[in-house]
Amino acid sequence: MELDLTPAERAEVFGDFDPDSHAAEAERRWGDSAAFAQSARRTARYTKEDWQRIKSEAADISSRFAAAMDAGVAATSEQAMNLAEEHRQHISRWFYDCSLDLHRGLGELYVSDPRFTANFAPGVATYIQAAITANSTR
Repeated sequence: MELDLTPAERAEVFGDFDPDSHAAEAERRWGDSAAFAQSARRTARYTKEDWQRIKSEAADISSRFAAAMDAGVAATSEQAMNLAEEHRQHISRWFYDCSLDLHRGLGELYVSDPRFTANFAPGVATYIQAAITANSTR
């Protein structure tokens, strides 16, 4: 990603994670897609404050998924599907127009790629993937 951030801002926003570390793989896998191009255009202009807001919103959605799972709320429930839709809208607002099909693929990535799964508490990636699937078919 072409981020318009100073090294200090990158460290403040992303900590030890280097977004460029996966750039070549992402371009190889999705570089020919409209979603990839749209995301690249959008993210190139984001400020440190934008990235902090994106991270905060994403963390909030993830924590509400975890809380729902911990409370025994079914991933196919209205509550979980509404969270999945909120997640899809978050992606659409900040990165690329995320269709239901693209969102379902992202949910699959959460459970099939350990690098994504590791970003969630145990079981949450699977819960999110199930809620995304349910939301995409309702």
